[in-house]
Amino acid sequence: MITQMKKYTFLVFYKDYADFLTKLREAGVLHIADKGSVDPSDETILEQTALAGQIEKAIKVAESFMPEVDSSTIAVDESANIDLEAAKHLIRDFDSLIAEKKQLEQELADTLREKERMAIWGYFSSDIIKRLDSEGYTLRYFSCSKKSFKQEWEDLGVAFPVAEQGSTLYFVTIGSANEQIVETADEIHLNEQNYLILQTEAEALKEKISLKQQELQDWSKQNISSLRGAEVAARRQIDWTKVNLSTSTLADNKLCVLEGFCPIDNTSALNAMLDEQHIYFTEADPKEEDNTPIKLRNNRFTKMFECLTGMYGWPVYGEFDPTPILGPFFLLFFALCMGDAGYGIILILFGILTTKKIINIQMFEGLGPLITTLGVGTLVIGFFLGTFFGIDLYNASWVPESLKSVMIKGEVMGYDIQMVMALCIGVFHICLAMTIKAICYTQRFGFKQNIATWGWLLLILGGLITAILTLTKVFSADVTKWVLIIVGSISALAIYIFNTPGRNPLINIGAGLWDTYNMATGILGDVLSYIRLYALGLAGGMLGGAFNTLGIMVLGETPNIGTWIGFIAILIVGHLLNICMSALGAFVHPLRLSFVEYFKNSGYEGKGTLYQPFQLYINK
Repeated sequence: MITQMKKYTFLVFYKDYADFLTKLREAGVLHIADKGSVDPSDETILEQTALAGQIEKAIKVAESFMPEVDSSTIAVDESANIDLEAAKHLIRDFDSLIAEKKQLEQELADTLREKERMAIWGYFSSDIIKRLDSEGYTLRYFSCSKKSFKQEWEDLGVAFPVAEQGSTLYFVTIGSANEQIVETADEIHLNEQNYLILQTEAEALKEKISLKQQELQDWSKQNISSLRGAEVAARRQIDWTKVNLSTSTLADNKLCVLEGFCPIDNTSALNAMLDEQHIYFTEADPKEEDNTPIKLRNNRFTKMFECLTGMYGWPVYGEFDPTPILGPFFLLFFALCMGDAGYGIILILFGILTTKKIINIQMFEGLGPLITTLGVGTLVIGFFLGTFFGIDLYNASWVPESLKSVMIKGEVMGYDIQMVMALCIGVFHICLAMTIKAICYTQRFGFKQNIATWGWLLLILGGLITAILTLTKVFSADVTKWVLIIVGSISALAIYIFNTPGRNPLINIGAGLWDTYNMATGILGDVLSYIRLYALGLAGGMLGGAFNTLGIMVLGETPNIGTWIGFIAILIVGHLLNICMSALGAFVHPLRLSFVEYFKNSGYEGKGTLYQPFQLYINK
């Protein structure tokens, strides 16, 4: 449900404007109207937004340095006089510490890599090597494949093997290496420090990194509260700038004019504050062209599905909130696509553990109740479909006949009943969408502009109801004939003659024919799309059954410890993989049915602006 709004226009003397905005922000209920005067590329807004982004990034990094602390419990410094310049210095100090740690980590990686390279040559003294070189015994170091090394080099005292690594041989020459060695082998330049010295350096670097890590943890604990307060101040500053840019002036800039929207539930408190401040204002109902923000007001169940509505786009003011219908149907579609009661139990457990933060995966943050609800739906639907972890309950001998009697199995006119059920759900879903479109468009734009919409609804819905009543023998053949004539005639007039009142009838007929082509091809394709509800559930059940069969084959007729381990491993890995794939399909395809088939036929636009009040504190 969309909360009703009131549009406010304020007229304030310029000297009192700053105080007025402060009081308005403290009230925290007015959404400032964006009249196109706020340019996102404005230099001031860009600078302020960049600072807010830097602070937000710094907070996330700081939180990562104190995983043992629940950072959400740390109080936020909400001081009204937070110095954003000080926040910039804080961020620079923090970035400097992080850069120092990264530099140490890079030095450690380089040292370990060099240590590994030098370990091949063993322990040596660089001073002795220098002394030998000064006396004319120059050492040179080479590597080549074992096949390329000539035994005669060693026999002649020209080359001395030091180590082997895989198919590579490392050796040393004393004096000038002959040309054959230089052409055959790759010369290596050694570090003056041997691997033991490099190991000592690596340990020292590890100690420095550990100290730097502790320094970053201490810094984070000490400053994260200030950073959060700075983020609040930065976001507040952005809001203040946008409000000032949204303000127009009159009377040689002596009067400031501001427009905004307030939920009807908060107008009394806002009006009392305005009267107390002696502010001149007008209050009126918003118009279609006002770009009124929307605030959703739904019950606990429906609220879980608002995130899905937001993925497509929020409704415009005066439009309908699709969430109360999207929620139950998405739940049904998801459960049909999963189609397994056992998988429903897994989803319920996963949702509960996510809600209690025992499982803490960022992408599922705040979705625990929704996952649990989807799991309950999957458990119920999976039972009626007769599938439990890939087991066909309907054909299982250990399942009581009383339970089998309520499972959805069998055929209708030679077709699987589950497939027919999916198509029937699709027909109902689309008819519901067309009904909502007719009602809501009439409410928004008037009946005169939506005669064709009502004509199509009458034709499709009337035809379906007539067909059902005829098949159930409620209507006789004569009654059916006259009902179809009446429904068809009224629908034809609405679709072809009166679709746009006041326009040339010939143009209306042409538009009606084009609309007929689009409806005939579109509706059929839309209905057939709902077969995916049957196909995905069937595929998931068959794949789960295949893993069960494979596990039983591994178990064999004379199981032992090894076959039991293989059996359990196949079931766990197989069903885990199947759950993940089924859950992905069960999320994506119901969204498609909602966003494409349903929204298209319901006329949903999804181009609205979410209500964001100008307020003192940022609620995160």
